[in-house]
Amino acid sequence: MRFLLDTHVFLWACVEPEKLSETVIEIIENSQNVLFLSSASIWEISIKISIGKLEILNKSIGFETFIKQCIKDLELIELPICKEHIFILNTLPNIHKDPFDRILIAQSISEDLILITNDSIIKKYNLKTVW
Repeated sequence: MRFLLDTHVFLWACVEPEKLSETVIEIIENSQNVLFLSSASIWEISIKISIGKLEILNKSIGFETFIKQCIKDLELIELPICKEHIFILNTLPNIHKDPFDRILIAQSISEDLILITNDSIIKKYNLKTVW
C-alpha cells in the first residue's frame, strides 16, 4: 500500500515514536508499504524552526542533515508539489485553514495515497486516512 505521512507523523516517527498509534507503527515497519513525505512537510518544518515554533532534538546535526537522515531511516520517497496537486487544491472545500495540510490533502487525493494523520479536521475531507 502507498501512504503519505502528515508532518507531525514524520516528526513523531523521527523523534517521538511513542506518540504514534500501533497501526501507524505497523504501517511504517512493513517493508511492503511505500511511504512518501511531501516536500511541503519539509518546508513547513523549516518555517516552524526558523520562527521558533519547533526545535529538533538533535541541534548538533543541523536541519538538512536531520531531515535527510530521517528520510533515509524511514525509507521515505520525497513527493514534490506539482501542478496537478495545485489543481486539486483549488477544488477543495475550505474546511481546513492550514495551507500545508491542504496541500497534503490535495497530494493524497491526486496520487491516490492514504494519508497517515491524527488531525481530526483533515478527516472531514473525502480522502483515505489512517491513524
